[in-house]
Amino acid sequence: MDIVFIVLTVQALMGAFDNLWHHEWSARLPSRTSARHELLLHAAREAIYGFLFLGFAWVQWQGWWVLLPTALLAVEIVITAADFLEEDRSRRLPPVERVLHTLLAVSYGVLVGVIAPLFAAHAALPTGVVRVGHGAWSWLFTVAAAVVLIWSLRNALAVVRLRADVQSAEPLPVAAHGPAVLVTGATGFIGTALVRRLRGEGRRVIVWTRDPLQARATFGPQVWALDRLEDIPAETRIDAVVHLAGSPILGLPWSRARRRELVASRIGTARQLMGLMQRLDRRPAVLVGASAVGFYGVPLADTPLDEQAAPQPGRFQSDLCAQVERAAGEAHALGVRVVCLRMGVVLGPQGGAYPPLAWAARMGFGAVLGSGRQRVPWIHRDDAVGLVCHALAHPGISGPVNAVAPDVPSQAQFVRTMAASFGRPVWLRMPAWPVRAALGEMSELLLCGQHAVPRQALAEGYVFTHASLAGALGALAGSGVGGPGEPLRPEARPS
Repeated sequence: MDIVFIVLTVQALMGAFDNLWHHEWSARLPSRTSARHELLLHAAREAIYGFLFLGFAWVQWQGWWVLLPTALLAVEIVITAADFLEEDRSRRLPPVERVLHTLLAVSYGVLVGVIAPLFAAHAALPTGVVRVGHGAWSWLFTVAAAVVLIWSLRNALAVVRLRADVQSAEPLPVAAHGPAVLVTGATGFIGTALVRRLRGEGRRVIVWTRDPLQARATFGPQVWALDRLEDIPAETRIDAVVHLAGSPILGLPWSRARRRELVASRIGTARQLMGLMQRLDRRPAVLVGASAVGFYGVPLADTPLDEQAAPQPGRFQSDLCAQVERAAGEAHALGVRVVCLRMGVVLGPQGGAYPPLAWAARMGFGAVLGSGRQRVPWIHRDDAVGLVCHALAHPGISGPVNAVAPDVPSQAQFVRTMAASFGRPVWLRMPAWPVRAALGEMSELLLCGQHAVPRQALAEGYVFTHASLAGALGALAGSGVGGPGEPLRPEARPS
């Protein structure tokens, strides 16, 4: 049996890497309604593996009972084939994931080759299920079975939630007329909500994405999804461009390669958008681009920062945002109005920063970081989308706009308000030095804040749906703490 357990271990480790790296980190399947069919297949396959892990660990199937694990292995093959077809329908797999799937298929073939003679020998024994033990292997695979079964249940619950989201969502208009809005980053956390709102308003939407399959599966055939701007004819009427694309800035450490990736994912796409606007017969009226409050770097004093505050050259987060805004500003030469939304931490369900922060708060792991005095500029996703639409609809808005809520708490206040939304206290405190040691310059995102205020948004008449942190977090948590948040009138400007 040792060889069986060794092959199963290899298969399980590769499967775990595929789940964590590709399904969770890269594709974010549990937060995508288009992935609910794929998640259902994953849940079924994981349930089979959980049962088999327990079986191999503690029992020996004999006689006719050998047909049970044999049938489960056969069903697993059918599920995997269906999973391959569903992946090809709903998303474009990166090369590494395709290679890993090939290795998993080879490993599965080896597993079948190892198990087949063992099952043949057991089939000749008297029919029954005999309890056996394999020492450390049994306990190891008991733990593995528990993890896989819990993961199966989690995916099944995600399918139920995603189906409920689809059923509760208002249907998008079947047809829309007039000029289109071109959106990059449309399948991301903010972009998905933006496209649905634009479609709900009857706007035509063009989505430029690396994965048109995922976009079509997410939004349906009413959205034109493409991966090459060259496929857009010059006579196409595009009234507005919203540029949200860019690799997440908080993630892997800011190595040289990582910095190049962060810059290229924003500046490279912006330059391609400039090329498209130059060749269109009629230029778009407005370009709305996503920047960030990192533009202000690490202010030395806790003073309110409006859109006139200066950047901090030499700090990567500030330099990155400045480059993004300069690239977007090149559209001015084409007669295009440019708005750069300097966004804070975006909070919302099923994506962004909120789910991991909420999980930590519920589990009692919320912590004050460093001094806890650093400001946390934030915005609810509804208001992030609302500000994009406000910028599209109001010709008087141009230049930088701080896309942050008027309530800018300290990090200590933020984590305590988050915990309170679940009825939890905050007991933990994390010193600054281990965060700096682990993350390097990227630790500034957690330990150094910007007291950014939405002066321009309020001056231009935007009314926040979620103006207070307690109200926003209470609404997200569903705990009733704070309520949905009172809209802030334009005249109620922050100091």
